[in-house]
Amino acid sequence: MYDHRKLGRELGLFDSDPLIGAGLPYWLPAGAAVRRALESYIAEVERRAGYQQVYSPVLAKKELYEISGHWEKYHDDMYPPMDIGGGEELILRPSICPHHALMYRSRAHSYRELPLRMSELGGQYRAELSGAIGGLSRVRAMQLNDAHIFCRLDQVASEAASALRLINQAYADMGIAASRYVLALPSQDAEFNSPSSKYVGDAASWAHAAALLRDVLEDAGVEYFDAPGDAAFYGPKIDIQMMDSAGREFSLSTVQIDFHQPAAFGLEYIGADGNKHRPVMVHRAIVGSIERAMAQLIEVHGGAFPAWLAPVQVVVLPISDDEEKAAAGVARRASDRGLRVEIAHADEGSLGARIRENRLAPYQAVIGAREAEAGALAIRERDGSRWDPAPIGQVLDRIRRAADPQAIAIAEEEAV
Repeated sequence: MYDHRKLGRELGLFDSDPLIGAGLPYWLPAGAAVRRALESYIAEVERRAGYQQVYSPVLAKKELYEISGHWEKYHDDMYPPMDIGGGEELILRPSICPHHALMYRSRAHSYRELPLRMSELGGQYRAELSGAIGGLSRVRAMQLNDAHIFCRLDQVASEAASALRLINQAYADMGIAASRYVLALPSQDAEFNSPSSKYVGDAASWAHAAALLRDVLEDAGVEYFDAPGDAAFYGPKIDIQMMDSAGREFSLSTVQIDFHQPAAFGLEYIGADGNKHRPVMVHRAIVGSIERAMAQLIEVHGGAFPAWLAPVQVVVLPISDDEEKAAAGVARRASDRGLRVEIAHADEGSLGARIRENRLAPYQAVIGAREAEAGALAIRERDGSRWDPAPIGQVLDRIRRAADPQAIAIAEEEAV
C-alpha cells in the first residue's frame, strides 16, 4: 500500500496550509474531480435504493445536543459553544443525526411512509487533538456520507441488512476491501442512563438492538468480532474496518440501531391501528467520511483509480503539431460526453515520454496522421491493452460506458 499523505501531495490531489490549520485539508483540482465522482456515485446509489436527499445546517443550538445526549456524553470531542449574544449559544455539529430527527419531527407520518430513508452529504466537526490528526484519515472538518432510516421495529433488521449490502457493493465498485467487521457493544459492566455512564437508554433496548445487528451479520455470512466498549453512546453498531499503509485500523462505514434519539425527540408515526407509535432510527454511512474514503482509495490504488474515479479518464496524445487540431476536437467531444479529458500536447516531449507521464490515466488516445485523416481513435489502456482503431464517436461512447459504475451495475442486474 501507498502512504496517501505523500502520494496525495505528489499527484496534486490535496494539501494543507498552517494558515488554514491542522486537520483541515483543501482539495486541488485533481482531488476535487475524484471526490466529485465519488459523491455523485454515492448519491445515485442512494437514489436507486430509495433514499431522499436532504440538507441541514452545520450549526445548531447547544440545546439540540443536550436533548440528543451528545453534550453530556460526547462534549470532549465537540467544539465549544459560540456565544452570539442574547443568551444564545451555537455549536459546530459533531453529528448529523439530531438534525435529521428534527426534520422527521417537522410533520406527521403514517406507517405507510415507513421506512423513510433520509440521506445527506454534510459537514461535521470534531475537536481532534493535534497529535491525533493524520492526513485525510483523521481530520477536524469532514464531509460525512450519512443517512438515517426511520422505520417500524419489524423493519429494522431488513433495513440494516440492506445498508450492509450497499456498503459491500460500494466497496466492490471502489476496488477496496474491509479488513474486518466489528460488532461494537457496550462495555460488559455497562450502566445505562446515569450521569456516570457512557451510555443512554435502557439495558433491554440495548440488548434488543445488539441482537438485531448480530443477526444481520450472521445472515450476511461475514466473519465478525465483538468489541465491548466500542459502541456509540446511544446504541450498538456494526463498524466496517479498513487498514492503512502503516497497518493501523480505522472505521470507514457503519450501521447503527438507535432507540434513544426517537424517544428523546418524541418521534412518532400513526400506525395501522390509528394510534401513535415510536419509530426506530437506523444510522448508516456507506463510505463514512469522504476524507477517509479518499485516503483508502489513494493508498489501495496508488493513484491508478478505477476509470469512473480517475481525475483524468482520457488523455489525448497528438503525435505531432499537425494533429493538435484533431486532438482538440477529440477532447471537446469527450468532454461533451461527460468524460474528464486532457491533451498531452506534442511540444511537451516525445510520444513515449508523454505516455509514461500519463501512465495513471485509464485510457490514452494516440492520434497520428492516419487517425486524424480517418476520424478514428486507437486506444491504449492503462494495463497496456490496445483497441483497434474505430470511429471517434464509437470509441468515446465505449469509454463512457466503461467509466460509468451505474451503467455497469444496471447491466449486471438486467443480466441476472
